[in-house]
Amino acid sequence: MSEKSKLLYTPEQRIKRDQSIWTLVQGVLAPVQFLVFLVSITLVIRFLLTEKDYDYANYSILLKTFFLLLIMVTGCIWEKVVFDKYLFAEAFFWEDVFSMLVIFLHLTYVYCLFNQSLSPNSLMLLALCAYGAYFINAAQFLWKLRVARKEYEALQQKSSEATNEIFQQGYAS
Repeated sequence: MSEKSKLLYTPEQRIKRDQSIWTLVQGVLAPVQFLVFLVSITLVIRFLLTEKDYDYANYSILLKTFFLLLIMVTGCIWEKVVFDKYLFAEAFFWEDVFSMLVIFLHLTYVYCLFNQSLSPNSLMLLALCAYGAYFINAAQFLWKLRVARKEYEALQQKSSEATNEIFQQGYAS
């Protein structure tokens, strides 16, 4: 296996990623979604402990679901720009697969809410399951960001070493 195929981004993909407006969009939406998640999970747990503010918990889950879908759509566009695939690009295949589970759980919550097919407690427990899956998925993406940063640093180091070696060879001649 070549070193190029082991990298998360090829040099061309890295340039596309860095130049794409969708990278900025993802960078803004991800922390906003996480903040909505933190507020919402607090409201969900509060309801489960006190049975208060059921409506606020539901509204917050719906808002979280909206941000999830928004970041998924914009993420698909980002993946198309960078990897030329809307979804399941090799570099993010398993993250995208797990994202499908996260979306399924969130949309199941929405379906059950509007059809009143679960009790309030069961609905909130379903939301917690969706949030647990979301948290794992967010960790997957953060891990990939870390991997990409480490790869970039390693490439920069290798480039710097090569430049120094060329300089030293030229200086020694």
